[in-house]
Amino acid sequence: MRIFELLNQKLCFSFIFIAATSVAAFAQGGRGGPAAVTNDFYRFNYTYGGEDLQPIKYPAQPITSQHEITLHGQTIQYTAHVGFMPIKHATSGVVQGHLFYVYYSKNNVTDKTKRPVWFLFNGGPGAATIWLHMGAFGPKMVKLEPNGLAPPPPYTYVDNPNCLLDTGDLVFIDAMGTGFSRPEKPSYGTDFGGVENDLAAFGEFIRSFLNQYNLWGSPLFVGGESYGTTRAAGLAGYLTDHDMPINGVMLLSAVISSDASAGEQRQLQTFPTEVMTAHYHKRLPPELQKLSVEQIANRAREFASGEYLEYLFDGARATQAEREKVLADFARLTGLSKSFVSAMDLRVPLGPFSTELLRDQHLMTSRLDSRFAGYQLDAGATNTSFDYSNANIENCFLTAFEAYLRNDLKYDNDNIYYVAGNAPPWSGQYNTVVNLENAFAKNLHMHLFVGMGYYDFACPFYPNEWVLAHLNVSDEIKKNNIEKGYYESGHMVYIDQNAATKYHADLAKFVQDSLPK
Repeated sequence: MRIFELLNQKLCFSFIFIAATSVAAFAQGGRGGPAAVTNDFYRFNYTYGGEDLQPIKYPAQPITSQHEITLHGQTIQYTAHVGFMPIKHATSGVVQGHLFYVYYSKNNVTDKTKRPVWFLFNGGPGAATIWLHMGAFGPKMVKLEPNGLAPPPPYTYVDNPNCLLDTGDLVFIDAMGTGFSRPEKPSYGTDFGGVENDLAAFGEFIRSFLNQYNLWGSPLFVGGESYGTTRAAGLAGYLTDHDMPINGVMLLSAVISSDASAGEQRQLQTFPTEVMTAHYHKRLPPELQKLSVEQIANRAREFASGEYLEYLFDGARATQAEREKVLADFARLTGLSKSFVSAMDLRVPLGPFSTELLRDQHLMTSRLDSRFAGYQLDAGATNTSFDYSNANIENCFLTAFEAYLRNDLKYDNDNIYYVAGNAPPWSGQYNTVVNLENAFAKNLHMHLFVGMGYYDFACPFYPNEWVLAHLNVSDEIKKNNIEKGYYESGHMVYIDQNAATKYHADLAKFVQDSLPK
């Protein structure tokens, strides 16, 4: 590795597999992943060595513009900064790439030590931060239907009533190979690929950002979605080890430990989400259907951690009577027929479940948000041919963001904004739970918030509960410094208006709890 000689800790990396989901699909953390097929016109080619390389023209200074927004009865005047942070080799000082960011800072702040700063990012690992920016936390949001479905094109954006500017300043960062972020030369791309290099790059970004905007005394928060949670948990430890301790870590739709799906736990991790999905689509018996969302979630947990876990542990030692009991309960809780569950050997991964639950309607449920069901192109399939929830809204985000950049933020350019799929080559193993535990051990004042959607199959809530239950931190930390939020939405909990409102309230409380009293 040629870059970031400050890096001094080793991480373990291993993708969590969801049954019937490919490695590439899960590595996306919902969308995006390392670049695969490359051509000359759209994909960034990290192996390109031509002499005709045309350097990107970066603005000499961040482009600023003035705005205001009213949040919860309070009008906030703020400055938007659109810029590129150079990431330098620690020894030579050579710039090896630029990370694109948009920074929103509240005007007329006289004491920066009282104003929190959020560093926010998506995952993939090849996904831009357009989702958190234009869907969850930025001043503007893509205009969607109340439940998160896309309206007919053309797409536009509106003020975001759940913008996080009422809790602190916001910095949205695009990882290398996503958005407008690019290596200085294609060959430098590998120095940004993989968990260790990625953490070092973001750590260097934050260090440089605090210098550039003179924010060393400000309370610091990091927050990520999907694979971005792997990064956020890792940064908690990385920043602490590099003398930049933070106040809070926000994880949304988390994926930070491969242990949560090791062995037979792979069968357990999606089961509660299958139950929640069947309940949402009204496929359960009347006595289960009348239960509230929280009640049916508890029923799913009880079965998964009790009767079902014992059956999986026993394996071939289970009696026929035990098998019949588990079979009947499994079918009853998931809305699937006993014959189908039996044929699957009482292990129904995401693909077969998604195509079977609503087969009588020729529909398949979605991976990112199983509330949404789309037409199944292949009626006989036992795996979904595409993710309807993702396909439904993906296009509208880029359309709205490109217009917003030019019209409101005054950044006009002809570079390709990579929404997904162009990360540098990614390799290695990870378990950034250890970074999180290390940060808690060294910074007793750090707080953690974990948000989970009940209808998220990409990063299901049940394995995240397992990770938190096994977190190696003190009882005091578990009791006072860790908060959880559950939402009746999917992977992107914020696209549902009701869930977004609850999520914002939970995060506002989290920030207050994380600040010095």
